Amino acid sequence: MNSVIEIKELKKKYDDKFELGEINIDIPSGSIVGLVGENGAGKTTLIKSILNIIKKDKGSIKIFGKDYKDESVKEEIGVVLDDTFFPEILTAKDINSSMKSIYKNWDSGLFFNYLKEFNLPKNKTIKSLSKGMRKKLEIATSLAHKPKLLILDEPTSGLDPVVRSEVLDIFLKFIEDDEHSILLSTHITSDLEHIADEIIFIDDGKIVLENSRDELMDNYAILKCDIDYFSKIAKEDILRFRKTKYSYEILVNNREKISKKYQDCVVDKISIEDLMVLMIKGEKIC
Repeated sequence: MNSVIEIKELKKKYDDKFELGEINIDIPSGSIVGLVGENGAGKTTLIKSILNIIKKDKGSIKIFGKDYKDESVKEEIGVVLDDTFFPEILTAKDINSSMKSIYKNWDSGLFFNYLKEFNLPKNKTIKSLSKGMRKKLEIATSLAHKPKLLILDEPTSGLDPVVRSEVLDIFLKFIEDDEHSILLSTHITSDLEHIADEIIFIDDGKIVLENSRDELMDNYAILKCDIDYFSKIAKEDILRFRKTKYSYEILVNNREKISKKYQDCVVDKISIEDLMVLMIKGEKIC
């Protein structure tokens, strides 16, 4: 399967000593890849590096095998960033007029269909729209020039559960063939449980875990035991652990094997949110 985004040894350092990298990522065509991590972990820095909004210090980034500066590459990418990039005095009609002159493949009919589907006004200024409505407008704009790749930073932030579900369905429809792909950064990890093919965890500028969604959710688990039982858990079975007032929560791999090995303990299936919290905040066995 062809690579849509190929990143090798990417590094970016800021004066405040935050450093991204070295990052190595290979995103295949036809997939949705979820990017997760706490605030300040480096997700937005990574996305802005891919889009050449900020200048990398080291490494290479290829999109469809080309540099982002290539005009043909820009034509094939739809973007939604966490902070809106439209001037607030514009209306949706104004955006349509502007985008027609920017993108060769801009489809006004498709754009206005999305406005109707998202219940967005044509003639109201962006300034008058709620955060959720602005986000829906950005999503409509990112899709209306028929890109092959969507790069999305918090695309469902501010949307109510019903609209979020509708947007996720649009994303799933977008990648039905093998020619379309999505890189999606979000704090709403439950969204990724529904649509992501692969999950990448970033912490303190580094990738700490990368795997398929099914592999993560089927094999990783939380073992719960009381304080006295904790010493009976083999060190090699403990990936991370967190102590509560009366018990331990332990991140383990190979859920089926662990369940058989520690039958006196509760071994629960894990959510992506719980996995992220334990990977980032949990302690390692010394």
